Amino acid sequence: MKESISRDHRDSAAEPSAASSVAPRAAPAADAKRLWRATLLATRARLTACAPDAIAQLNQRLADWLEEQDAHSLAFYWPTHGEPDLRETIVAWLARDTRRRAALPVIESARAPLVFRGWTPDAPMRPGRYGIPVPAAGEIGMPALLLIPCVGFDARGYRLGYGGGFYDRTLAAATPRPRTLGVALDGCRVAALPNEAHDLPLDHVLTETGAIDTAAAR
Repeated sequence: MKESISRDHRDSAAEPSAASSVAPRAAPAADAKRLWRATLLATRARLTACAPDAIAQLNQRLADWLEEQDAHSLAFYWPTHGEPDLRETIVAWLARDTRRRAALPVIESARAPLVFRGWTPDAPMRPGRYGIPVPAAGEIGMPALLLIPCVGFDARGYRLGYGGGFYDRTLAAATPRPRTLGVALDGCRVAALPNEAHDLPLDHVLTETGAIDTAAAR
């Protein structure tokens, strides 16, 4: 690969900080999301830095889960802002079957759906939007499965991201719609996230403690 791959209990993220603990219940959904985002980004960064065993467990759970699926194409993400690093797991998944294909999301426009460009462990990379590495070349297509990072999530499958709406726009426009797997640490789970009409729940969520059947909770 071109770049080397290098707890708090969930209750620590169950409510925003004391200064904002009441606001998410009273504020409109967009304002509540901003409050949750600030709290959960800090929680995720702390967990990623201080809980390497949880990251290892998450990757093992992901490896096992992927082997149970029939998808031969997936998109994952290049880790940033404390997101769990899945690259070694994806490399191993690719190596086990030559038919398998992986891709990374590319932001071409702030208001457009994501595009997905093919990735291999030796793919040349370039800085993309927000400085996140993306493949410098490669085939563009929609994978059958999207692994989506979560700033926060709830059992219904609602996800908190960075606020750009990229995955919601992508899924709304995709035909057929790919399956979605939210990837998160269990400490970023909350009882119920605020959601708006454009928010699309994830099909599955996976943490270091296991997979969550989000449809059953809805």
